[in-house]
Amino acid sequence: MIMFVKTLKFKIIKKLLLFVAILMLIPLIAMQFTSEVSWKLFDFVVAGILLFGTGLIFDFVKRKIKNIKYRNVLYIIILIIFLLIWAELAVGIFDTTISGI
Repeated sequence: MIMFVKTLKFKIIKKLLLFVAILMLIPLIAMQFTSEVSWKLFDFVVAGILLFGTGLIFDFVKRKIKNIKYRNVLYIIILIIFLLIWAELAVGIFDTTISGI
């Protein structure tokens, strides 16, 4: 039983890593065609960590919260927090020290 759980968690992490890697290809490919997208290695690392962490939190909520209404509310809250952090890192909408400008 324990081996099955470890294998299942490993499969989820593997799928999540693959999904994040595919998403990271979008700006990488865009950088080849336009100068509007200018990401450094640090940008890719931060975006990857943010996407992977959000995916892990989504999976945790999916496994732990059985009530669908609560789960959906948490999904929306997590998505809003993710988007606010992403926007702050990109353009600095709150003018904090982590802003991208």
